[in-house]
Amino acid sequence: MNDPKQIRVLITDDHAVVRSGLSKFLMVNRDLELVGEASDGSEAVQLVALHHPDVVLMDLMMPGTDGITATREIKQKYPKVKVIALTSFAEQAMVQGALQAGAVGYLQKNVSATDLANAIRSAYAGRMTLSPEAAQILAESVTQPHHPADQLTDREYEVLKHLADGLNNSEIAEKLFVSLGTVKFHVSNIFQKLGVDSRVEAVKLAIEQKLV
Repeated sequence: MNDPKQIRVLITDDHAVVRSGLSKFLMVNRDLELVGEASDGSEAVQLVALHHPDVVLMDLMMPGTDGITATREIKQKYPKVKVIALTSFAEQAMVQGALQAGAVGYLQKNVSATDLANAIRSAYAGRMTLSPEAAQILAESVTQPHHPADQLTDREYEVLKHLADGLNNSEIAEKLFVSLGTVKFHVSNIFQKLGVDSRVEAVKLAIEQKLV
C-alpha cells in the first residue's frame, strides 16, 4: 500500500535515457512516486488525465507538441497539477514562455538530485523554484523593452520572415536546418510574444509593424 503522503510524479522527455535516469532518481526518494513517463507533450496531457500526478517534470524542446504548449494545456484542464520545466536550455523566451504557461519551476538538467527532489517538494507545496540562470534571465528582462516585437530573438525573426514568405513548418525546418519540433516551438513563442493566435495574424502584424 502506498504512503498517502507520496508525491506522484510524471516524467516527460523525448529521450529514453533521460527518462530512465529520472525514474532511478525518483526511486531513491521514498516520498516520491513515479506514476508515468511521456515522450512528448501530447502524451503528457493524456497521461495526466490517466494517472492524476501531483507534479509533472516537463522537457520543453520535444518533437510534436512542445513542453510549453503541453504545460499550458495541462494547467487549463488540470489546474491543481504542478509543472516544473526541466530543460537543457535557459533562454529568455523559454523561461518566460514556461512560466506564463503556468509552470511553477524552471530547472536545467544539470541540477543536482537533491535540488531536484526539493524542487518537486516545493512545487507540490505551491512554491516556485528557479535555476540561477532562469532567475537571472527574469531579472534582466525587467529592464528590457516591453514592446512584443522587441522580445523576438534573432531566430524568431528568421522564422517570422519565412512565415511571411508563406513557408510551412516543414519548409522552414529545412531552410534553417533544424527539427520540425524546434520550428513549432519558435512559432508558438512568436504567437505568444506578438499576442496573436494564427499565422495569418502574425504575418499581418509583422507587415504592419515593418518587422519583415
